[in-house]
Amino acid sequence: MDLDVFVSAHRAEWDRLDDLLRRKRRLTGAEADELVTLYQRTATHLSLIRSSAPDPRLTGRLTTLVARARSTVTGTRRASWRDVAGFLLQGFPAAVYRTRHWWVPTALVSTALAAVLGWWIGTHPEVQASIAAPEELRQLTRPGGEYETYYSSHPAAAFAAQVWTNNAQAAAMCLVLGVFLGLPVLWILFQNMLNLGVGIGLMSSAGRLDTFLGLVLPHGLLELTAVFVAAGTGMRLGWTLVDPGPRSRRTALADEGRAAVGMAIGLALVLFVSGALEGFVTPSPLPTWARIGIGVAAELAFLTYVHVLGGRAVRAGVTGDIAPDGRSATVPTAA
Repeated sequence: MDLDVFVSAHRAEWDRLDDLLRRKRRLTGAEADELVTLYQRTATHLSLIRSSAPDPRLTGRLTTLVARARSTVTGTRRASWRDVAGFLLQGFPAAVYRTRHWWVPTALVSTALAAVLGWWIGTHPEVQASIAAPEELRQLTRPGGEYETYYSSHPAAAFAAQVWTNNAQAAAMCLVLGVFLGLPVLWILFQNMLNLGVGIGLMSSAGRLDTFLGLVLPHGLLELTAVFVAAGTGMRLGWTLVDPGPRSRRTALADEGRAAVGMAIGLALVLFVSGALEGFVTPSPLPTWARIGIGVAAELAFLTYVHVLGGRAVRAGVTGDIAPDGRSATVPTAA
């Protein structure tokens, strides 16, 4: 293709399209139709130039022109409060509900692991001795010791913000690192359960397990549930690479990855609530039964939210992914 001849033949159309795009006033019906026609032609011209006679300057100009025209023709979509409501009432709970076959077993196995570790540490003095010196263990577990003062060592608001940040980072790491076949997620889970097991074992050996549970359960139920959801979703994302189903691996990973990003936002909100509980309820002077009751109520509220709203949304076809008009087109894959 003679590029100079091609440019001379079509420059007037490109200039006309640029002129229409620069118009400040509303286009007439005839001008709008002309803009659509010129947009389609220019997109075709760009494709021809890229395949036959790629010229960096001309390709750059036409790429920008086509992008501006596409934005004008298709319109730009702005997020609204309706989108936020749709995400909270359908998208997020649907995504959590869809992955329940991953995060529920993850929660059960992880809780059992923490209990076994706690029993092992609590019944084996030699294991406790390998963790810290006897005097240090007494400082941790005594009344008014470090396990108790940890939750009231900083102003409640600052402590809640710090806890939320740390937990949100852990949840995000589970979601992101799941793409590596889920192996890093297992390590993050083990570290969390090991820390919990150490606390259970040391406080039970000191005869103060009830105190420890009274400090952990008010916020820990919701906090650990969010971590389990993130871990289960991360492992599901990793398994998608192994078994993408009828989709190509690229398409399957893109679909599940977008849903995982949305879940990260939703779980950040859940962890904000658990952080507030940890900052304001756990160290409060409320009786133990009241603090645990608040934690149980928050946990039941979240599970009901996922089961009711999430189940309803999934049955309606919601997956937690973005709307179809916001996705890239994909080629169908045979089952």
